[in-house]
Amino acid sequence: MKIYTKGGDKGRTSLIGKRVDKTDARIEAIGAIDELNSSLGMAVALVTKEGLHDLQQELLIISHQLFDVGADLANNTMEMEMKMTPEHTKMLEIRIDHYTKSVGPLKQFILPGGSESACALHRCRTDARRAERKMSVLDVYDGPLGPYINRLSDYFFTVARLANAQLGVKDVPYEGSFKIISE
Repeated sequence: MKIYTKGGDKGRTSLIGKRVDKTDARIEAIGAIDELNSSLGMAVALVTKEGLHDLQQELLIISHQLFDVGADLANNTMEMEMKMTPEHTKMLEIRIDHYTKSVGPLKQFILPGGSESACALHRCRTDARRAERKMSVLDVYDGPLGPYINRLSDYFFTVARLANAQLGVKDVPYEGSFKIISE
C-alpha cells in the first residue's frame, strides 16, 4: 500500500461513501481525534519510561479505541456497523471510579503538572476536549461517540492524578489567580 495517493492534492479527501473538502466538519473532528491519539502516543512512551506498565497497557487499548472513533466518524453513510459502543464509555467510568478511590477525592483545583507522565496525560485531556468541541457540530451525540469522548477527558484527568500518585509526585495545586513573580 502506498503512503501517498495524490487524491488530496486539490483540497479534498475521502470519507466512507463520499469525497469532501478538507475543511469539512467531519474531517476536522477526525483530525482532532488523530491529534489526540498522537498525544496519547507520547503519553504511552512517558508512562513506559517511568515504569507505569499497567497504565501503559490500558492507554494502548484506548489508543486502539481512538482509531475506531476516527473510523466511526469517517463512516458518513452508516452502511457499516459502528465500532464504538456504550460499553466503551462504561469501561471508562469503571476505571475513573476505581482510580478515584485509589488517589482520593479532589479537594482543590489542580494545574496540569507533576511528573512527565501526568503532564502528557493532561495534554491528552485538553486534546480530548478539543476533539469533543469539533465533534459537537456533528450528529454524533445520539450514539456512543459523544459520551465516550466526553468521558475520555475525565479519564485522562484521573489517570494524570494516578500517575503522579504512583510516582510519588504531588499534583500542582491551584493557589489563586494573582501572584506577583519576584525577581
